[in-house]
Amino acid sequence: MRFTDVLEQGMNKRILVVDDAVVMRMMIKGILSKHGFDVVGEAQNGVEAVDKYRQLHPDLVTMDVVMPEMDGITAVKQIMAHDPAAKIVMCTSMGQQALVVEAIQAGAKSFITKPFQPPKIVETINKVLA
Repeated sequence: MRFTDVLEQGMNKRILVVDDAVVMRMMIKGILSKHGFDVVGEAQNGVEAVDKYRQLHPDLVTMDVVMPEMDGITAVKQIMAHDPAAKIVMCTSMGQQALVVEAIQAGAKSFITKPFQPPKIVETINKVLA
């Protein structure tokens, strides 16, 4: 696959980035924007994520697992109840395997691990969107 193919895959795909850490949101947003994705919104907890999903109808959500107010797994369940076709990729730290399994059972399509590797993020998102 050529680099231009990867860029074309991301074109016009609308992404909602959810993480309680502003630095993480900026990092993910930067990686996605650089690869042709359109980051249409950001949320810092599960409550905001559910609200923004309903407002924005993104093609995909990157969802942190551990957040204040509402965790990522609860947010996944609420988004999936609202839209069973939602595409959600969990963002997890090493050592959160049990939570990832729970998130996948709740409807998340895949996961990426922190610290992030840009090619892995793009590859995972493209697979989920395909």
